[in-house]
Amino acid sequence: MTTSFTSNATSTVELKPVYYIPVVLIIAAIPLLLVQPWVGGIIALFGLFLMFQAVTLRLQFTATNLDIYRGEKLIRRFPYQEWQNWRIFWTSVPILFYFKEVKSIHFLPILFDPKTLKSCLEQRCPKS
Repeated sequence: MTTSFTSNATSTVELKPVYYIPVVLIIAAIPLLLVQPWVGGIIALFGLFLMFQAVTLRLQFTATNLDIYRGEKLIRRFPYQEWQNWRIFWTSVPILFYFKEVKSIHFLPILFDPKTLKSCLEQRCPKS
């Protein structure tokens, strides 16, 4: 398993986690807890949930699939051949990753290095 980005699309690239979105949500929830406890609590819980996901999940780009692991266990595999489209929303401050497969649509918060994510997507699933 290769943990750094290489230009070879046949190597496996594991994305490093980033914690920007969970941290911003948790910090934003603190003053909201004083004004709107329910809203602040929901935002804080969502931020903690995303933090847990960033810590426990691993995304790996292989030669043929995007694999999602929790620890050492493979929990989901997305073959590139089934992808129809992808997009990263708000490229200046990436917060959401979207991709469409033949049978389903997926939205994922950006909990991993967005530059490496974009590079891997452009190499393995070039937009047509």
